[in-house]
Amino acid sequence: MKNATLTFGEDGNLVLADAGGRIAWQTNTANKGVVGFEVLPNGNMVLHDSKGNFIWQSFDSPTDTILVGQSLRVGGATRLVSRASQNENSDGAYSLVMESKRLVMYYKSPNSLKQYLYYTFAPSQDRLQNATLNYNPDPYDDSASEVTFDLSSGGWSVHARPKFNATLSFLRIGIDGNLRIYSYNNKVDYMAWDVAFTLFSRDGFPESECQLPERCGKFGLCEDSQCVACPLPGGLLGWSKNCEPVKPPACGSKNFYYYKLEGVDHSMSKYAGGSGPVKEDECGRKCSSDCKCMGYFYNKETSKCSIAYDLQTLTKVSNSTHVGYIKAPKK
Repeated sequence: MKNATLTFGEDGNLVLADAGGRIAWQTNTANKGVVGFEVLPNGNMVLHDSKGNFIWQSFDSPTDTILVGQSLRVGGATRLVSRASQNENSDGAYSLVMESKRLVMYYKSPNSLKQYLYYTFAPSQDRLQNATLNYNPDPYDDSASEVTFDLSSGGWSVHARPKFNATLSFLRIGIDGNLRIYSYNNKVDYMAWDVAFTLFSRDGFPESECQLPERCGKFGLCEDSQCVACPLPGGLLGWSKNCEPVKPPACGSKNFYYYKLEGVDHSMSKYAGGSGPVKEDECGRKCSSDCKCMGYFYNKETSKCSIAYDLQTLTKVSNSTHVGYIKAPKK
């Protein structure tokens, strides 16, 4: 907000107001014994009482970012939510969520009523109480350090190993749905923030960029983290950012057909799995009876069906039993 003000009042309330004085955000800590406001070395912004006890702390309210020492936890915040855009500081389409026994990532596509799973970390045997971003110096290499997102059940979900002291690090879910660890290298004076970990990477480890729902924009076929084709009814054309699915028929119209793509997955297919088991023609009927359905994806080995309300990125896979059917109007 332009010309906004952040005010720490005598009553102990911290208030963010716009240029007209309207309250945009506040800590709601008025008359609760707050005597001090401080930003700690780890980045935690706290309001404390006369004994130093925290009455309010920013670590309890993560947005799209977790700092070293900060947690997702039962009884508190259990998710990170991406920004809508670089210029719009509102909730975006992607989230990292701590569920009872696993960490998962969800995407809410523009035309879908529900979010869907596009990545899941290995499930835990025990219930998760928290997931905390930690920093530790490397015990075997003085020039390196380790940054991990540790689970209360044991082990870690992400792991970075910068070749410098990475005390200043943070984990963020980006507007593109990717999960990254950034670490600050105090030995350089230019471009000091280094990307120490990327979940969806060009080399496919831990996961390929093709699994990102919007990797290929509105429509595209992805292989080896690259958008390689625009899969239209006439065949696979060269991909560009202008690639879009054909305009679907109007709701209520029966004047449409499906064209088939073999060896493809939708971004919801790999981890969400789909519904079923159902027969392939039943999966097709589900899409045909829903005028908002843009296509359906079927795994012949598992008999699982996925209904897509937005097509976006399709991934080329070697298994021809993974098929997609894209809705198109009859001429």
